[in-house]
Amino acid sequence: MSRSFYILAATLSLFALIAMGITFVPSSLQPGLPANASLWRTGSLFLFLAALAAALIAVLTHLFEQVDRRSEEARRKSRGEKH
Repeated sequence: MSRSFYILAATLSLFALIAMGITFVPSSLQPGLPANASLWRTGSLFLFLAALAAALIAVLTHLFEQVDRRSEEARRKSRGEKH
């Protein structure tokens, strides 16, 4: 489950970098696209914040999966020693 969030965070980060890179391209090379650089910077910022949120969710999910796995192993070990 956490792997999906890591992939989402990487994808959103890539799109944020592309959107930030578009701010440095002259508007004559962007036919049909919004030429306002502040719009691209704002979009890049929101994409980057979404990527950070997805990364945080991925880390927390991975952490809880690991805790659950270790507690299950500890339960199995304690049951095996009692019987």
